[in-house]
Amino acid sequence: MQLAKWGDDFAVRLPKEMVEALAVELGEELDVRVQLDGSIRISRKMTPEEAIIGLRQFRGMMPADFKFDRDEANAR
Repeated sequence: MQLAKWGDDFAVRLPKEMVEALAVELGEELDVRVQLDGSIRISRKMTPEEAIIGLRQFRGMMPADFKFDRDEANAR
C-alpha cells in the first residue's frame, strides 16, 4: 500500500484485491483501527441494521434477575 498526500490529510491506496475482499465500493466508509501491537485493522463500516443484528446475539446472556444500577456503575 502507498501513503499519499490528499490536501492537508494523508490517504492510503488500497489494492484492488483488498477492496474486493472487503466487498466495499467507492465512497463507502471504512472502519480503521490501530491495534495494541501497532497493526491496523480495516473493516467495512457496519450499517445500523447490521449493528443491531450483532447486538442481538447477546440477548438472553444476562441472568434473568440482573438489574442495571446506574448509580453503582458510576460510583467511584
